[in-house]
Amino acid sequence: MTDQRAGRVAVIGGGITGAAAAFEAASSAESVTLFEADDRVGGKMASTPFAGVAHVDAAADAFLARVPDAVALAAEVGIGDELVHPEKVGAAVWYDRMHDIPDGLVLGVPGNPFALARSGLLTWRGKARAALEPFLPRTSLAPDSIGAFVRARFGDEVHERLVDALVGSIYAADTDRFSLAEIPQLAALSSHRSLLLGARKIAAKNAGTASATAAPIFAAPAGGMPRLTDATVEAARQRGADVRLGASVTAEPDDSRWRVAGDVFDAVVIAAPPRTLVSTLPGADLGAAIESASADVVMVTLHVDDGEWPERFTGRSGYLVPKPVQRDVTAVSFGSQKWAHWTPPSGGQVLRVSVGRDGAPVLHLSDDEIVERVLADLDRHLGVAFSPLEVRITRWPGAFAQYRPHHRARVDDLRSHLPDGIFVAGAGYDGIGIPACIRSGRTNAEHAVRHARTLAS
Repeated sequence: MTDQRAGRVAVIGGGITGAAAAFEAASSAESVTLFEADDRVGGKMASTPFAGVAHVDAAADAFLARVPDAVALAAEVGIGDELVHPEKVGAAVWYDRMHDIPDGLVLGVPGNPFALARSGLLTWRGKARAALEPFLPRTSLAPDSIGAFVRARFGDEVHERLVDALVGSIYAADTDRFSLAEIPQLAALSSHRSLLLGARKIAAKNAGTASATAAPIFAAPAGGMPRLTDATVEAARQRGADVRLGASVTAEPDDSRWRVAGDVFDAVVIAAPPRTLVSTLPGADLGAAIESASADVVMVTLHVDDGEWPERFTGRSGYLVPKPVQRDVTAVSFGSQKWAHWTPPSGGQVLRVSVGRDGAPVLHLSDDEIVERVLADLDRHLGVAFSPLEVRITRWPGAFAQYRPHHRARVDDLRSHLPDGIFVAGAGYDGIGIPACIRSGRTNAEHAVRHARTLAS
């Protein structure tokens, strides 16, 4: 049988997108080289020992398990049996006090009107406005704004206290300025004349998700989220990929190919944020390059004593803080209640507190200022003036890409201007979240290998 391997592929960027791209390309390309500017792979996935626990994540602590890409990759690179799942505990929304998240939501969109009616999170006026939704005519999708669409369908309270609280927390976003089309679950709901009835069908289909036998929604390696990137890069190495750390590189044309760090490649996958694209491709005509909006966040991890922990919050995974009542904290995860393996050996609780979002900059604050503001907000929300046993502060500049309305059209326009042999992948283009990044990396690696083969034929 003839060996179908052909072409040399470079991957620039060693986050999960680049790792997945290198792993995919190494299965069929003649050679693959992964370049990462940092001294480690993993990008915005990181974990360190904390509170006596070997691995406590300092960024994302899980990925969607019901979207197959991350689970499948974990299995392919040999760590499928290392995946663990969160405890089945409920979350809340803090709006002047703690409110359980109503049943039947689809990313905050109500699918169970009775649960919404019983919730104290909305006023009766807000509930009455939401109840009108099934009787409204279709709403135009032309503005491509989550906020504009949900406000038109349900009113301000559902949007601000539910949809924006959930989606805004997941993506550190201002959903009034975020593309509806880029959130697949919400985009799918928008195909229904009534979002409530559409969400109700989905909620009914998922009615058993809280049962002990239901497939878990989230998963993570027990050794921390970087384990997935590390294992993927190692599997790419085993397939023959060369991995170069501390390599800040550019891609420059060399006839019909590309020169990177002195080597010539048939195709290049750039798995890095859009803001780096111009510097990575010096001199390239990229047309109207996409708007490179992003949100900075800070993750504050606290170890608090059991004696300070209010018993009434036991059995929760954490809570969200809607924008109308936000000061600094946007969300709080009760980490050692969410993850059984995060229980400190000496006792106490691990809390992870998110600060910063689109429109609420935070990186200008000193560490002391951040901790002071976090503790003040926790006192306001939980009624406890914590004296943490241990504190870890992790700053993430540009942590979350922000998809302005009509983002997809701008990405398509950018890709139409990319020179032959250049492919872009990652959260800045094809979706936020680890499964989306993996899919983007692998898909664009396939395109790169296909292009390399055309040059060899």
